[in-house]
Amino acid sequence: MRSPRRCSRNGCPRQAVATLTYVYNESTAVVGPLAAFAEPHTYDLCEPHARSLTAPRGWEVVRHEGEFEPPPPTTDDLVALAEAVREAARPAPRPPQDDQAQQASPPTTSSRRGHLRVIPPTH
Repeated sequence: MRSPRRCSRNGCPRQAVATLTYVYNESTAVVGPLAAFAEPHTYDLCEPHARSLTAPRGWEVVRHEGEFEPPPPTTDDLVALAEAVREAARPAPRPPQDDQAQQASPPTTSSRRGHLRVIPPTH
């Protein structure tokens, strides 16, 4: 199950139900139903922010007149894959080692951070 997208306004915890897109060459702000996918140059808005949006002087606001409804919950293989990768990237807790075992083991040149690993060069 994918987590709901949140409103893009700072500090707003509500679920997004609308998408704001700016059309700069026409000086227009378009507020419509929530887009299927989050795009880099659009903003997701909750219903109160979608209804109360104002544009700069000289700009026009084109607003969806119907109801803004939250998207139905869906399962998405790509989102599930991303969540699995995030989970795998979390570092595993290290088992406690006694002082003698630490001193006896030689230091390693490879280290692990998240899902990236530094591999020492081969000579």
